[in-house]
Amino acid sequence: EEARVKVQDYLRVLKRRGWLIVLITVLTAVSALIFSFLQTPVYRSSVDVGIQAARIDWGQAQTVKILLDSYVTVIHTRPWAQRVIEDLDLMLEPEALIGDVTIASDSQNLTIQIDVDANDGEQANRIAKRWAELFVEWRDSENQKQLKEDRVFAQILQEPSYQLLRPKWKINTAAGAVFGLLLGVLAVIALEWFEAGIIRTPRTLEEQTGLTVVGVIPPVAPSKR
Repeated sequence: EEARVKVQDYLRVLKRRGWLIVLITVLTAVSALIFSFLQTPVYRSSVDVGIQAARIDWGQAQTVKILLDSYVTVIHTRPWAQRVIEDLDLMLEPEALIGDVTIASDSQNLTIQIDVDANDGEQANRIAKRWAELFVEWRDSENQKQLKEDRVFAQILQEPSYQLLRPKWKINTAAGAVFGLLLGVLAVIALEWFEAGIIRTPRTLEEQTGLTVVGVIPPVAPSKR
């Protein structure tokens, strides 16, 4: 019986204050959506470069795996960025461009992935492709200094492609709605707590005191002059 009364109380509170929860949820979700559309979009272009040894054996494969990290170190440098800027005639500083480029190696697949972030997706593609092309050209030049059986080749596996990195308006809107829902519930709890000591109806008085209300004094209307 007590549990039933509590459920009824909760439903009564929800019926009386549910509009507040809905309002806050909608406002925060819409605010998150508007904020997302006001942000400058950032696109990420990715390109994979495969690394392959001229001699296919276990020892050479292990050597290539070791070399992958050193290749990343070589191509993620200021001089490399400067060459990309000059080749593409970009209005950027090398330090700024390096900050927008992420390069990582995958020793399992023997690949190096180059990611470029930019406000223009097509420009991100051009930068990623040129960065990869310079890497392939560098490996070809280094191979000329080595025996054929010791050479390591680099090859672009596919044309770079870009996708929207941020803002993720769907995720932002959903997160805003969840935050608004929690905020609305907290607001209702706070309001109920502040008003917990206020007795508004005879029924509430009877429930809290266990006494029977036998009469109610009506409010006195202000006298008219």
